[in-house]
Amino acid sequence: MATALTLQSLPLFPLGTVLFPGGVLPLRIFEVRYLDMIGRCHRAGAPFGVVSLTQGQEVRQPGSGPEAFATVGTLATIEALEQPRPGLMTIRALGSQRFRIRSSDQLRHGLWVADVQQLDADLAVPVPADLQPASDALGRLIRSLQDKAAGAGPVPIAPPWRLDDCGWVANRWCELLPLPVALRQRLMELDNPLLRLELVGDVLARTGIA
Repeated sequence: MATALTLQSLPLFPLGTVLFPGGVLPLRIFEVRYLDMIGRCHRAGAPFGVVSLTQGQEVRQPGSGPEAFATVGTLATIEALEQPRPGLMTIRALGSQRFRIRSSDQLRHGLWVADVQQLDADLAVPVPADLQPASDALGRLIRSLQDKAAGAGPVPIAPPWRLDDCGWVANRWCELLPLPVALRQRLMELDNPLLRLELVGDVLARTGIA
């Protein structure tokens, strides 16, 4: 069995959302601790880690209390970066591989870093017939988003569109549906992509989407 890859001192970006593998994450960055971190990651072509906040706020404020976050997150790679003015960056990042935090530490200027162990990627599992409506509905939504974008910019779902893969379809619906953050986190942590899609399919059936 291959040994899981460990990354040391991975910079973390705690957010009030969940990044899934294959997901798109647009960010507007103005805190000094993240401006420096994102600039370094971009220059080095290195990833950073996105973790879901369980306590505290995305932007530090006086009296906001300490930050705490989930122990499973997702690596993010910067696809595009713009700096419209000093002290402001906008980026588009893509989720890649999940990881589990082994230890973490907050540096003096507020940035969190962690030693993490990468988790196995989802197995490629074909979408079964009883869950095909979830895939079909996602395909229709992607086509609608493409029509609305009409060259104005990228759609919020990054290709390649793997509509025949359980994990990919489940992940995209988890991003699109108005689910509580804690539920999104639990779904992201599931190792079984078929089970993840089955649970998402139940939500889609209840809402009448699929």
